[in-house]
Amino acid sequence: MNSIWELVCHLLFYEKRLLMRFLGETANEPKAEDNNSTFRLPTETVENWKETKQEYFYVHRELEKILAKSEHEDLYRQIPRERSLVLELKSLAMHDAYHIGQIVFLSKMQGAWAGKRSF
Repeated sequence: MNSIWELVCHLLFYEKRLLMRFLGETANEPKAEDNNSTFRLPTETVENWKETKQEYFYVHRELEKILAKSEHEDLYRQIPRERSLVLELKSLAMHDAYHIGQIVFLSKMQGAWAGKRSF
């Protein structure tokens, strides 16, 4: 099983790749030799962990903005090297849900998941 940080790196890889492809910035998209290498961590420091989380939240919000302002025809626009935006976002949502479930499970096992949530 991967660590929480490794899972966040993996989620970030696929979300950032989709964002860069949607924006037509394929030269800036993250690269990986294979799926396993998308779990690779940067140097393990508290600062790098904070940066990974910040980048993940930023990319996630950018995708959210794209979805929020998309018209019906935008959703079916082809993304370079991908399918349509709507199909890629559906796939990404299922992928994220699976791995976020792993993160919740690991957090609960570590005792880091709050017993009472504010939402």
